[in-house]
Amino acid sequence: MNINWIIKDFDELTAYELYAIIQLRNEVFVVEQNCVYQDADDRDQQSAHFCGWINKTLVAYTRILPLGLAYEKYASIGRVVSSPKYRGTGIGKQLVKNSIEQTFNLHPVNEIKIGAQLYLKKFYESFGFKQDGDDYLEDDISHIPMVLKK
Repeated sequence: MNINWIIKDFDELTAYELYAIIQLRNEVFVVEQNCVYQDADDRDQQSAHFCGWINKTLVAYTRILPLGLAYEKYASIGRVVSSPKYRGTGIGKQLVKNSIEQTFNLHPVNEIKIGAQLYLKKFYESFGFKQDGDDYLEDDISHIPMVLKK
């Protein structure tokens, strides 16, 4: 599987790329997870957008948030999503591994903090993330704070 990984600031995204990002996020977070929430949270404009493309199809995506945008003392990775059509291919593992590298390359930090959906705890632990606080509900989905140290 030949994935073309790109990273762009918000202002560098084309209309086509932005539409594909919104479409994939809605397909998974709103429709598949049956969760009505406000996806446009005014953080996209200050974040980097890491995308995995196969030809003209967006198959994987994360949003890389700078220090202080989501968490006061941490950079963060959010909106981690892979296309349902490509699950089971290892694309999610590639996405998270590459997103971690991109976050450390972009930001002068030694730790990354995420709000992970609880059912993905073991998945994120496989990359070295450790739970860093109590479970909480976000949009009626159980989450846990997790931190990865460089």
